[in-house]
Amino acid sequence: MLVVHHPDQALHDPVHVFRNAKFIDQPDRAERYHMFLSIMVEGGHQLIEAPLGSLVPITAIHHPDYVQFLQTVYDRWSATPGYGPDVIPNVHPTHRMHRKPKELLGELGGYSNSTSCPIQRGTWPAVFASAQSAIHAADRLGGSNGLVYALCRPPGHHAYTDLMSGVCFLNNAAIAANRLVERFGKVASIDIDVHHGNGTQSIFWNRADVLFCSVHVDPTVAAPYYTGYADETGDGPGKNLTLNLPLPLRARNREWLASIDRAVAAVAHYQPGALVISLGFDASKYDPVAALNVTHDGFSAAAGRLAKLGMPTLLVQEGGYINANLRAHMATFFRAFEAAHK
Repeated sequence: MLVVHHPDQALHDPVHVFRNAKFIDQPDRAERYHMFLSIMVEGGHQLIEAPLGSLVPITAIHHPDYVQFLQTVYDRWSATPGYGPDVIPNVHPTHRMHRKPKELLGELGGYSNSTSCPIQRGTWPAVFASAQSAIHAADRLGGSNGLVYALCRPPGHHAYTDLMSGVCFLNNAAIAANRLVERFGKVASIDIDVHHGNGTQSIFWNRADVLFCSVHVDPTVAAPYYTGYADETGDGPGKNLTLNLPLPLRARNREWLASIDRAVAAVAHYQPGALVISLGFDASKYDPVAALNVTHDGFSAAAGRLAKLGMPTLLVQEGGYINANLRAHMATFFRAFEAAHK
């Protein structure tokens, strides 16, 4: 399997995140990049470093003003007297607020929906490298490379066109899917991260050329709370091309796999030219998130079912946080996927 990555992904390494009225350990540490890379090396996969290319594929999905903000906000923040070491918002507009302020804190709040995306000096280089890994992986998909893994960290599926959210800044999977549409005409995206892919859903909500399916924990009891419900099905040209499959808290392998089967059936019916899988391992019962109870066997079975779609497939890394079983989950998933992807 071809693996695309870039070492700059490790430059974003926040220690804490503000949640539950206190600072807690940040789950998305640079250590994740190094662990993912070592798993790929141990698996004997072909590793290539992504070239750091153009912004064009990124601004095809993300608003240019937002991208420029991500590029410049740290320097602006660090030059402002009295601000802390990391860029963290403390105000956010509601759905009745549509003005765009000039002051930095106000602008920051408009581009974020929580405090979960602290920005450091290395954040833009890291998220840019993560997105470029997805772009180059998409470009390499096809022909003899029928299966490609984009090792992306920070993850991306919570990022909207102009909004950072849930430790995500640029939507790697959406950028890659949009890139693949240019060659394959229609693309399907299946998100198996434990949380709803709210950013990806929003990006493709009105589009007929991308089917979006998400298998995730019930948003009435877990983030992102406000999206991911079964009655959200798309609009306009994208009507009925969004499929949300929320699961009860602590759901086990059987329920999770049944929902993956429904997503696979939807993709088979849609008949896309390529498949993007937003690959999260945080559905594991051992993950620090601990919202679902998927086991080693569950991940192996899911890999086989997804792979049997038999189409060019891009795996884009999303969640899955450091725990004693993460390495085994990932190695087993990739082995099972490769074995079934013929």
